[in-house]
Amino acid sequence: MIHSFSRAALAALLLATASQPALAQGTARSAPVAAALPAPLPDAQDVRYPGTVTLDIDATDIVRNLYRVTQTFPVQRGTDELILQLPEWLPGNHGPKGPLNQIAQISFSVDGKPVNWTRDPVEVYAFRIPLPANAREVTASFVHTSPISGQGRISMTPEMLNLQWEKMSLYPAGHYVRQILVKPTVTFPEGWTVFTALDGQTSAGGRGNRVTWDPTDYEVLVDSPVFAGEHAESWQIGRAMEMNVIADEARLLAIKPENMQTYNRLMDEAVTLFGSRPFDHYEFLLGLTDKLGGIGLEHHRSSENTYEPTTFIDWDTMGWDRNVIAHELVHSWNGKYRRPAGLWTPDYREPMRDNLLWMYEGQTQFWGLVLAARSGIQPKDVVLGAMATSAGYYSKQPGRAWRSVEDTTMDPIINSRRSRPYTSLHRDEDYYNEGALMWLEADGIIRNGTNGAKGLDDFAKIFFAAQEGDYGQRTYDFDEIADTLNQVFPHDWRAFLTLNMRTAGLPAPVEGIEAAGYRLVWKEEPNPARAGQMASTSFLDLLYSLGVNLSSSGEVTQTLWDGPAFRAGLVDGMSVVSVDGQEYSADAMKAAITAAKTSKQPIRLIVKRDETITPLEITYDGGLQYPWLEPAAEGEQALDRLLTARATAGAAMN
Repeated sequence: MIHSFSRAALAALLLATASQPALAQGTARSAPVAAALPAPLPDAQDVRYPGTVTLDIDATDIVRNLYRVTQTFPVQRGTDELILQLPEWLPGNHGPKGPLNQIAQISFSVDGKPVNWTRDPVEVYAFRIPLPANAREVTASFVHTSPISGQGRISMTPEMLNLQWEKMSLYPAGHYVRQILVKPTVTFPEGWTVFTALDGQTSAGGRGNRVTWDPTDYEVLVDSPVFAGEHAESWQIGRAMEMNVIADEARLLAIKPENMQTYNRLMDEAVTLFGSRPFDHYEFLLGLTDKLGGIGLEHHRSSENTYEPTTFIDWDTMGWDRNVIAHELVHSWNGKYRRPAGLWTPDYREPMRDNLLWMYEGQTQFWGLVLAARSGIQPKDVVLGAMATSAGYYSKQPGRAWRSVEDTTMDPIINSRRSRPYTSLHRDEDYYNEGALMWLEADGIIRNGTNGAKGLDDFAKIFFAAQEGDYGQRTYDFDEIADTLNQVFPHDWRAFLTLNMRTAGLPAPVEGIEAAGYRLVWKEEPNPARAGQMASTSFLDLLYSLGVNLSSSGEVTQTLWDGPAFRAGLVDGMSVVSVDGQEYSADAMKAAITAAKTSKQPIRLIVKRDETITPLEITYDGGLQYPWLEPAAEGEQALDRLLTARATAGAAMN
């Protein structure tokens, strides 16, 4: 009977009863118990991997876009298993983007004899290779099937290639990647020129197209991509600094000397800003192409960049396209040498933590704009236009109501730059551009507080100070950012950073623009940055008026959440067939928007979605609107001074 139970026994009985699965009308339900996970992979240890790994890549199949890979791994006697991994969490990508799906035809042999292998069932980037007693080496061979059309970023064309080691090489588990020594060799198409930051480049075996480099650790190898191509040129732009360019056609390399000089000035301005160089040499790797996939990716001693094909030869009209060079150069200091603690990992298996990307990318975006203007790589009005485009967008973006900037730092993991129907509601990787606008505000606080004696330049010189030539890493955290700002100018920087980066529902981030003596205004013509983009890529930006962007053929490519087009039912994937009774064209659409200002009549569209043709009316009479920045008063403003050149000619040559 119950009264004979102790309280403890009764409690145990009731708990056991409550934990039983609910039964439906007396019918028992099957209820499995979770199986134990297999033993995890070994965590990386800061110990040397025994011997030197050899890596041999055949990159000559430029018709089928194939990289054929052979690697040899020495193993210690007595080891019963070797675990090899493809990099998963990729530096500069801020997420698990290793293209495991592009690796095929993989096989392993031990001392020349084929062996069976298994993929780890939990960590699928890892391959387990059993080893017989006294095994000496493991050879891996596989094919990296680079995209050809529509399957991802193209890394190989008949004229050029962009070889990224981490996407076509394996590394042994259990070691810091800086402790794994690798000897790389690549066979390229005959007659191609090869550019990379790797040291000791020579032609292997007397064959001009078979290139090898000095042994290096796997961390440096992954950080040293290769550009190679049939049409190539190189220019020295500083002491041990070079601009290395490949192009779809030889004529595209014909840059005028005075325009190439802006890259010399970029190096001068960067060295003057930061005060020291965290590299022993630096290689810009640049493709002038619309065939190779676009890229802007940072590395410590180099950067991977692409421009539109005619950017060098159509210099005056392509200023909008040139900021990536300045941005990626800044990353050598911010992101590679100084790095958020959560973004430094000992290998490419440990997950990255992205929450300080508003510093890593946001302040880099800020300095990229500033240095582009100071050097002349981009005209000042284009840089102002880029700032205006960001500020204007954030003044309309509904996603700001629910999501903070810092939360968008998770987007490389959450979304991985996949397209979404309502980006303005979801938000995107806004830590770049809203981060830059916040740093402009920080510069204004310092300048106003010191009567112009100091600015964010002073922060940069302290925070990014490097021992000349040191291409190691020093990590930072939130507290160091705030403490260094306080060292420059005492202020409640923790509250400032927390409010701006960690708080949702803020108004448009224009305080920095206003503190710098400018204001956000709206005009009927696009600003120079946006006008250049629209002309070169043939799209019509109506995001600030109708709340929609259209391709040259009238296809909807972006719809602003709760904008006029959205409310009328115009969404991504539809195509505009006619505007106010006329066949669609960009001019017809702009004319209809302008006419509606005075007529106050809805804009009448015929739209197509799949096979359905539908009439649609948009109620809007605000006219064309594009964001601009203009001075708030006569004379030179603080923003003008911020964008003015600082360096003396030749600073980067010293």
